[in-house]
Amino acid sequence: MDDERDKPAGNDQSQDGGSVEELRAALAAARDEARQNLERWVRERADLENLKRRSTKDRADAVRYGTEGLIRDLLPIVDNLERALEHAKGAGEGKALADGVDLVLKAFRDTLERHGVGRVDAPRGTRFDPALHEAVAHVETAADEPNGVIEQLQPGYRLHDRLLRPALVTVAKAPGNLASGGARD
Repeated sequence: MDDERDKPAGNDQSQDGGSVEELRAALAAARDEARQNLERWVRERADLENLKRRSTKDRADAVRYGTEGLIRDLLPIVDNLERALEHAKGAGEGKALADGVDLVLKAFRDTLERHGVGRVDAPRGTRFDPALHEAVAHVETAADEPNGVIEQLQPGYRLHDRLLRPALVTVAKAPGNLASGGARD
């Protein structure tokens, strides 16, 4: 009479016919799959957090820089008002007109400043900075330091920390830099 009690304790057969080794292998496979699923979930969670952070930053940038296009369109108007003011002051006549244009220009600049727009000036002697200035001409001169600004032709502007338009400048270069015109050694 061989019943369940009479089977030796070391028998590797389970009641459903699978061996202990097969069950261990299945358990190891299930654990590996669970580990892979956890790793995939952690990666997906990190991607979601990155997406949320990027989305929040994009929304903040949209609010902060949303007026950039409008301001770029308004900058030539500021330039023209400045030119009109210079011309009116130079003509000697039309003092009242010059004063009126000056008041309008001041109000315009104040409004731009309240909205985060700052002027980028490059006075004579300032070191040329390609991040803020755009060189429209190079002039050989011994009177000014090489790579120094000789003249600002048009001011630049930035919106908060973003450059909207670089200042247009004339830059000094040392005399004789390109005077030989020949091939270099």
